[in-house]
Amino acid sequence: MSTTKALSLFVFLLFVSLVHASDQCPINSIYQFGDSIADTGNLIRNGPVGARSHAANYPYGQTYFHRATGRLSNGQLMIDYLARRLHLPLLNPYLNGNTTSSSFKNGVNFAVSGSTALNSSFFAARGLHVPATNTPLSTQLAWFKSHLRSTCHGSSSDCLKQSLFMVGEIGGNDYNYGFFQGKPMEEIRSYIPHVVGAITAAAREVIRAGAVNVVVPGNFPVGCFPIYLASFPVKDPKAYDDKGCLKHLNEFAMDHNNQLQEAIASLRKEFPGVAIVYGDYYNAFQYILRSERFDKSVALKSCCGIGGAYNYDGKRPCGGAGVPVCQNPDKFISWDGVHLTQKAYRFMSNFLNYQILSQIKCIRP
Repeated sequence: MSTTKALSLFVFLLFVSLVHASDQCPINSIYQFGDSIADTGNLIRNGPVGARSHAANYPYGQTYFHRATGRLSNGQLMIDYLARRLHLPLLNPYLNGNTTSSSFKNGVNFAVSGSTALNSSFFAARGLHVPATNTPLSTQLAWFKSHLRSTCHGSSSDCLKQSLFMVGEIGGNDYNYGFFQGKPMEEIRSYIPHVVGAITAAAREVIRAGAVNVVVPGNFPVGCFPIYLASFPVKDPKAYDDKGCLKHLNEFAMDHNNQLQEAIASLRKEFPGVAIVYGDYYNAFQYILRSERFDKSVALKSCCGIGGAYNYDGKRPCGGAGVPVCQNPDKFISWDGVHLTQKAYRFMSNFLNYQILSQIKCIRP
């Protein structure tokens, strides 16, 4: 059997298993925490600064919604594909309010672009600036508790037993603020236990509130992202892997992910009756980077951007005046140098959703 046919058969079997898993384990709501990877509109509703952000304007959303929704992509995100797989409506952002046009019946999205796992005080103590729109995990958890008080009139464990919790992806911005404000790698590496601790504490908090299905995603291989490749070039060709990604930055991401997985293992021992799933975003991205479904010549370039080998210039970001958009985003993995295209998110979801749904705890009403 050819490699292509074998891969097609594998994907088909995954699809059959995934449908079976989602049918056998009914989930009626999703609660999403995190940053721009999952934000469906909170940033643009988070005060005047958010309303002026590029996420509030075209070309964001051009491919699927045909308007800007606050999603930092040309279309749908991984959380959108997960909701569809579970036969649920797309999650509304928390800051939209619980109105007739914005129902929270099937869950809530608390993720806000630019958010950190750690509180802003952590960065201030280290001389780092974080934007006023930063909505750390602690604030998102406070929103969740407020929402729960207003909607769950019985035991919270009863309200949440058929819910899926996505605690992240988050933590990437905690490191970004260090990297892009000139902190040395050794110092930024010292942030990892603090970041992992904050994510673990958030997972523990939702479990204590009644969650029985919790997904804790890891971070991406940031050494493959145009923003990092353009901002931190290295002259030595040995600093790059066979795909052109910066090895030391990917090793940093793996360090975070390894520590996070160790923390998840401890959580599983602490809560043996809860399904706590590690979301392997790192390998899901590597899967699409090696996929034949994307144009290899632009694998590390942004679709919406301008300048240099990676079509990215931090001073002229996507959405800015005169910044062009590629003709066919489906050929690209990176949308704006920082976030991915709808197609990339769709294929990452194909990889991840089976992994998630095959491990969740089945509790019928």
